[in-house]
Amino acid sequence: MESTIRIIQRDTGAWRMQVWISFGIAVLVCGSGLAWLPGGDLDRVFMIMGYFFCLSAAFVLSKYVRDKAIASSDTPMWGMVVWGGFALAMALTGWGLWRMEINPTWKAYLLVSWLYLISSAFTLAKTLRDAYEAERFEHGQDPALALPASESATAQAATHASTNH
Repeated sequence: MESTIRIIQRDTGAWRMQVWISFGIAVLVCGSGLAWLPGGDLDRVFMIMGYFFCLSAAFVLSKYVRDKAIASSDTPMWGMVVWGGFALAMALTGWGLWRMEINPTWKAYLLVSWLYLISSAFTLAKTLRDAYEAERFEHGQDPALALPASESATAQAATHASTNH
């Protein structure tokens, strides 16, 4: 029987704090930019919806990519939905920002804060997932070996049958 040594690498407390602070600042600068956005209420509402759409799409995409790296269990259609949703969110929000009739300085502020929000969302999602997987591994639940519920029941039944014969 072969022995494998696995090293659990954890993020430092300073890194986790920096990630949360960065995400908080991104939310703050986006929120303040949208709250004082010079323009119509329709523009403001569109941009708020766009930012939320992009933020949720970034978290979904980050989960999808990480899950696919461990085991490819999703259908190709789900991959198209996830990638398409992220691309659509980014494209529509960018289009809305581009077509708004506001000062270019405001557009630049909103663009930079929006991209900062998306970037920090990916970093936060990765940091949270790394911590979750390290916890599971330390408690004997190796995420790379975890089976979906339907496969787990089949594997348990096969193991039980082979030990009884």
